Amino acid sequence: MSAIKMKRVLTTPALIAFGLAYMVPLGIFTTYGQVTVISNGHLPIAYVITLMMIFFTALSYCRMANRLPLAGSAYSYVLHTFGGKIGFLIGWAQILDYLFLPILNYIVLGLYLHEAFPAIPASVFVLASLISVSILNYLGIRLINSVNFTLIVIQLIFIVLFVVLAFTSVSHTSDSLLKPLQFGSGQLGGLFSGAAILCLAFLGFDAIATLAEESNNAKKTLPKAILWTVAIAGIIFLLVSYSAHLAYPLWQDFVGNENIASLDVVYRVGEISHFGGQFMYNFFLAAYLTGVFASAMTAQTSVSRIFYAMGREGVLPRRIFYKIHHRFRTPHLSILFVAAFSLLSLILPLDLVVSMISFGALVAFTFVNLCVIKSYLSSERLSIMVLIKFGLLPSIGVLLSLWLWTSLEKMAMTIGVIWLAFGIVYLLIITRMFTRAIPSLSDDEVKALIT
Repeated sequence: MSAIKMKRVLTTPALIAFGLAYMVPLGIFTTYGQVTVISNGHLPIAYVITLMMIFFTALSYCRMANRLPLAGSAYSYVLHTFGGKIGFLIGWAQILDYLFLPILNYIVLGLYLHEAFPAIPASVFVLASLISVSILNYLGIRLINSVNFTLIVIQLIFIVLFVVLAFTSVSHTSDSLLKPLQFGSGQLGGLFSGAAILCLAFLGFDAIATLAEESNNAKKTLPKAILWTVAIAGIIFLLVSYSAHLAYPLWQDFVGNENIASLDVVYRVGEISHFGGQFMYNFFLAAYLTGVFASAMTAQTSVSRIFYAMGREGVLPRRIFYKIHHRFRTPHLSILFVAAFSLLSLILPLDLVVSMISFGALVAFTFVNLCVIKSYLSSERLSIMVLIKFGLLPSIGVLLSLWLWTSLEKMAMTIGVIWLAFGIVYLLIITRMFTRAIPSLSDDEVKALIT
């Protein structure tokens, strides 16, 4: 084991900021038009359903973070619950989610900034973002945390302004205030389809668990941060979606123009409030891009910690991934590896990268719920309360995660299966056709890390 460890400097507020930065509070506008149309103008209700669905899996992450506060998150939970082979494959699938999210953010930054400054190629913005994010990660989690707070504040200022203007700039009757919350039984299909899409907006609460070995009193701070992050993000998404509908209730106008619906709503709020449509548009663009930059930072932080955990176990080369910088206490070689891999953002199309992310997240969600069932029910004295907490609730999380699989696009499933096939081949190599046990930490080494 390496004598150099990461610094335990993160408190609950810092972890919440990390989770919110990863999720991007303004990310609601990414799928605003699409889900508004699918749900027939009932986006707030779709978010309520999503919150109910995501709660069960978030609760399971809290349980496992309390029991195994290790840097690998879902990978570490499955490894020490179901064994090395299954743990490796779940970690491999999890990488698909975490490794391609920074790439997604770099592509988005390049596209939007090139649109704002057409004379500069998108590749220049991609490289500039990649280099700056990597430097911040290299220098340490404390610096990342400070930058996160600043970038989140910028987004929250826009959100507060948007909500206040949307509520106060137009007159409302009791019917108009209640309309976004009223739906008929025939609209349930659209609401559930929309909720499935919105679940991906909550990806990020699980990233908090990757910082277990940099958190003060991780067994308590991690579960608190996970639940608070889900709750705060849910409230933000509900407020913004509800106020947006009040300002622009004619959701039928978005049909065929779903991708730019958010820009139309932001522009309209600026016009009716006399702040100016262009002002709100520019403010939104600036706040949204800062959010994407923050997400890129936290995404690179998370995946480098997963690589660090896999390197420590020995399933990835230790000379590269199980290294901590003696001064900054960061997994610097893992960070540099992620930066080098992220150069793919210069050539990969946006839709392909989006498809890659969903598969890994749902694999992790499913197995973390299963980890709770296996680890707690086998160690706790059985009672009605224990069966509900550690049997029924995570089982609901499993079923909801499996249901979300039905919403995945064919391309996402195809890429995910191919990625897992490569993982199986690699697993066969490192275990010499399963004739060797997969490398892992001993029980004593695990206890030393979590105490």
